[in-house]
Amino acid sequence: MASGSGSLMWFRKGLRIHDNPALQYAAEGTKFLYPVFVIDPHYMEPDKNAFSLGSARAGLNRINFLLESLADLDSSLKKLGSRLLVLKGEPSEVLIRCLKEWEVEKLCFEYDTEPYYQALDFKVKNYASTAGIEVFSPVSHTLFNPTDIIQKNGGRPPLSYQSFVKLAGQPSSPLSHTLSSLPLVGDVGSCVISEVPTIKELGYVDIGQDECSPFRGGESEALKRLNEIKIDKEWVATFEKPKGNPSAFLKPATTVLSPYLKFGCLSCRFFYQCLQDVYKNVKRHTSPPVSLLGQLLWRDFFYTVAFGTPNFDQMRGNRICKQIPWNDDDELLTAWRDARTGYPWIDAIMVQLRKWGWMHHLARHSVACFLTRGDLFVHWEKGRDVFERLLIDSDWAINNGNWLWLSCSSFFYQYNRIYSPISFGKKYDPNGDYIRHFLPILKDMPREYIYEPWTAPLSIQTKAKCIIGRDYPKPVVLHDTASKECRRKMAEAYALNKDLNGMVSEEDIRNLRRKLKEDPEQEAKNKRIR
Repeated sequence: MASGSGSLMWFRKGLRIHDNPALQYAAEGTKFLYPVFVIDPHYMEPDKNAFSLGSARAGLNRINFLLESLADLDSSLKKLGSRLLVLKGEPSEVLIRCLKEWEVEKLCFEYDTEPYYQALDFKVKNYASTAGIEVFSPVSHTLFNPTDIIQKNGGRPPLSYQSFVKLAGQPSSPLSHTLSSLPLVGDVGSCVISEVPTIKELGYVDIGQDECSPFRGGESEALKRLNEIKIDKEWVATFEKPKGNPSAFLKPATTVLSPYLKFGCLSCRFFYQCLQDVYKNVKRHTSPPVSLLGQLLWRDFFYTVAFGTPNFDQMRGNRICKQIPWNDDDELLTAWRDARTGYPWIDAIMVQLRKWGWMHHLARHSVACFLTRGDLFVHWEKGRDVFERLLIDSDWAINNGNWLWLSCSSFFYQYNRIYSPISFGKKYDPNGDYIRHFLPILKDMPREYIYEPWTAPLSIQTKAKCIIGRDYPKPVVLHDTASKECRRKMAEAYALNKDLNGMVSEEDIRNLRRKLKEDPEQEAKNKRIR
């Protein structure tokens, strides 16, 4: 092939044709276009030691959602006279090999703020610049460029939503130009190209219908969902977070667009514009931070803070994170992860997470609070790891940001406000239909006991064919005493952080942990009920 006659479009997120500035630039003034996706073993290879089906990094639901998104992208590219070239291996090595082999003149890919991609991109950009290849890496996964916001704020990310919104201003509009065709794919030489693989071809068994997410991946599905939402102008106009019913599962009380935004099947700029269009045509609508538009701004807020905060994904070395002496209790963590806490509301949510890879934001709040500062006092990083694996919309910045928030480690500090694992769910679903669906062992439990089945007399348990302690676990802690104990520990930890002006060492944490354990009577009260 003649030198300098091709562009390489490297897809990672941004799995779409609409409003894709990297793809548009790659297609301009070039003879050949190579649309590439690299199957990264780090993300996709089966791991037999993981606690659920999937790779070392991702559960099977998310891998499946990604494969569906890639198949949809391939189909859209074919309609435009192109196709997706799928390669396998360590992405930076594969990319560099392709750039050499295909004598590419332009390399285009969407900018990514995640540490993993930052490191990858550094390697690839370095090679491209020494080889004289032009690199175009626009910001299009977020509404704003996090670097710009941080610069405007004097080199540090804004730490409140209000200050972020003030700095951000209005986002740029999505691209108005729609691609009607793409340049041909050039000669691929000796590079091994495959079609988008199936789950089986990656080495996984097929997921049973009952065990898989009801949400299909891909740009086509994202745009279909968006159109359905746009038609219901009243719902869009009155959407108000944190309201909404966390127990609604047959028709979820949110957009369920988060996984499509996570993989970039839907452009956030296009979504923002669509919401603005709806707002123009209604008499009144909710406003940020609680409106749908506000949710997109929250997303950008977390991206900006995550990008500008070293060690954002951990407690140690994270300057915005309170240092707290969390328990290191793997038994409690496993009970929570495997839906065996003995609290049906919590366990039903964890079953939905395992089966669907998604749950309502208030359901996420309930289980995150329960694991950390509400009842079990287990480290937020451990809960974050479970969510990161199982959620189809798991997003590095937002997942870590929400766990920091819900554990009262950062952003939100009212640790006395605790979600009850009993009354919170009951408020939305007094009959316990959500519990009966995801925990069928409790389907015949009378409604007055469905949230606290351990209080049912044995005769009622027998009639409901569910003996507590045999068919369904006893509660791992008593909520009233456990939450009191958590508040005491949080108060002590906050006082220590204040006294030391946030400069808390590992030794300080160890000493506080010892001090908190010195009240054995309190600890004994809170021991698991056997």
